[in-house]
Amino acid sequence: MENVLDDIIKVITRKNLGLRLLTLLTCLLVLAFVYNLLLLPTELVPGGVNGIAVLTNYLYGIDSSIMIFLISGICLLFSAMFLGKEKTIVSLAATFIYPLFVKLTSLITPNITIDHNDIFLIIIFAGVIGGIANGYIYKTGFSNGGLPIISQILYEYFKFPVTKSSMIINGIIILLGSFFFGWSMLMYAIILIYINNLMIDKVLLQTSSNKAMYIVTTKEKQVKEYIVNKLHHKAIILDTPKRLFHKNSQTIFCVIPTRDYYRVTEGIKLIDPKIFYVVEDAYEVKGETV
Repeated sequence: MENVLDDIIKVITRKNLGLRLLTLLTCLLVLAFVYNLLLLPTELVPGGVNGIAVLTNYLYGIDSSIMIFLISGICLLFSAMFLGKEKTIVSLAATFIYPLFVKLTSLITPNITIDHNDIFLIIIFAGVIGGIANGYIYKTGFSNGGLPIISQILYEYFKFPVTKSSMIINGIIILLGSFFFGWSMLMYAIILIYINNLMIDKVLLQTSSNKAMYIVTTKEKQVKEYIVNKLHHKAIILDTPKRLFHKNSQTIFCVIPTRDYYRVTEGIKLIDPKIFYVVEDAYEVKGETV
């Protein structure tokens, strides 16, 4: 069974690979322009590797592309050590390509004139455009890597919820930014992150950060094992009204984060091509499901 689940992951990874890679490259290029055109000149610290790069550029004059590459590279190494090949490979491309795009766009953006005095307008555009780009990266099954890997490691080994650890890590970075750039920039950064996350959810056809799934299938053991053992999310089997579905079918209930929506839906369709599932918003999730 383990080999079958590994094969499913491989099929998902290779599906429409060319188009997905093109989408990834386009989104990373857009994010690089957002960084050099909107974030760095206004000294906005939005958390993550971008926030650290803004800080180190301001304090020590370190090239942003170098800092982004160093941090992302270290996180990728940690991913390979603690999360395994499957979860590392989705971050591989972004780790190397995004810093390169940041360097290349830094040569272009000085020739683009933008009035950076209207900070509120800047954060709206940065949040919307950056959120859309990040959303399409997640939608194609890839990841932009970086510090979220640390959150995944904390969950994998200590069951510390990803959402909480991400909030703490980004909160520390934003607070450091406010120490150097003022408390007004802290408030701007919070608005920027909110808009960014909102747009990510919209792109993924979501209105919440988690999804509740009801899955009806005749291969409930394989589907549950895929969700629990391969993707590491909890799932339970419910009673299924036999008059509505095949007499041998069972219903699986699980809650998943948006970042795994692609792998869950594509994987279960490979296990059972006749599968039936319903997805709805989960506005509040209590427990160690994500």
